[in-house]
Amino acid sequence: MITISAQRMSATRMMMRVSAACAFLWLAGCASFELPFAKPASTDPVAVADGPAAPETFRLANGMDVLVIPDHRAPVVTHMVWYRVGAADEVAGHTGLAHFLEHLMFKGTDKLKPGEFSKTVARNGGQDNAFTNYDFTAYFQAIAKDRLPLVMEMEADRMTHLKLTDKEVLPERDVVIEELRMRIENQPLAELQSKMNAALYGASPYGRDVIGYKAEIEKLSTQDALDWYHRYYTPNNAILIVAGDITSAELKPLAEKYYGSIKRRAPTFTQTRPAVEWPSEPKRITMHDERVNEASWLRFYPASSSADLGPRASAALDVLAEILGGGTTSRLYQSLVVRDRKLTAVQAWYSGGQIGSGDFGLYALPRVGGSIADAEKAIDAALVAFLASDITDEELTRARSQLAAGAVYARDRQQTMAYIYGSGIMTGLTPAEIYGWPKAIAAVTADDVRKAAASVLDARRAVTGELLPQVMP
Repeated sequence: MITISAQRMSATRMMMRVSAACAFLWLAGCASFELPFAKPASTDPVAVADGPAAPETFRLANGMDVLVIPDHRAPVVTHMVWYRVGAADEVAGHTGLAHFLEHLMFKGTDKLKPGEFSKTVARNGGQDNAFTNYDFTAYFQAIAKDRLPLVMEMEADRMTHLKLTDKEVLPERDVVIEELRMRIENQPLAELQSKMNAALYGASPYGRDVIGYKAEIEKLSTQDALDWYHRYYTPNNAILIVAGDITSAELKPLAEKYYGSIKRRAPTFTQTRPAVEWPSEPKRITMHDERVNEASWLRFYPASSSADLGPRASAALDVLAEILGGGTTSRLYQSLVVRDRKLTAVQAWYSGGQIGSGDFGLYALPRVGGSIADAEKAIDAALVAFLASDITDEELTRARSQLAAGAVYARDRQQTMAYIYGSGIMTGLTPAEIYGWPKAIAAVTADDVRKAAASVLDARRAVTGELLPQVMP
């Protein structure tokens, strides 16, 4: 299974950083969120925007939303079911439950024995997996178009008839604990990021690891998993996304046949997020680890979510990240790697794909033989110089072009496009806003970028991390 966690450095490329607006309702310091489909949603397919290959949406009678992303280059499809619930919806003492149930969804039903779901997909030439994030959990299959009814039937079956006993649940709990060891405890950089994330987000659920904490995972029971399943795995809390060689006219009768007959078993879930109390002063996390040979440097700045900012301001942060540290032509790379040789690598990114909050990050590797203190001093000086300088036309044009090209490349992969739309919708974006993201990027001005930089590049509220080799006695 895939756990999409706080691995910030991988979160910035291409259209994954879709940016757009969605209205939020603020009550008592909390963000309250519902799926951003138009209301009332149409039961007939409707294009999300005017333009080539625009997706179409419709809603089943039981409240399940459907999105169709056309791609007719080959007779294959990617089928995904997204549930509006994730690690940020867990209560204290029960962390890891969302991800735990994701594992357990492969344990079988009355029709399918444990493990048979994936074996069936493989026998039919397909691939399947699942992933958990803070705000959602999703399941997908990539398969030939003529096998789509098969995977829809199986996915609908486990939406309603999952069977769990201690015999299946307790051993899988050990599997999740081993995954925790592999992904975080045995990865020093991931462990540092986890600690920095907790320092930045504080008591917010975004300050926890998606996979949860070992002591709490060890206590999760079969009943915990079943309670989670029955509360949140209901069609009115889900989105069906199919990308590939299919039209909405072809998909609708299939969706109605396999999913439309499933009854709601719980009220539609409204996600709430407490307002984040950002650091009031700079914080520093330093880790020494015997497995580390070369030092690494990280910094996380508080930022608003894409949905809160709106399309233009959010896109400006994407452009800022590209100009600062988006590749070998970026400002920091050219000044600190090529010219001054203070670093061997540098990267910047904006993570706005959460409900009600986000962050802006920097990553750097000091030059071989150089100190991490000198590297940080050089980075800070470069940022001060950047804030005092103008954004050149060349920089702006190059950044916008690179981001636009990334969006085009993303469209070449069905799975990528299905993920982009699903994760965007689940965190506050409408399908139309996601489709229009390249236009939002193209509209960003130099003044927009300057305002974006001034809004996030404040080291007085940032968390800085250092990963260093073990100090020898």
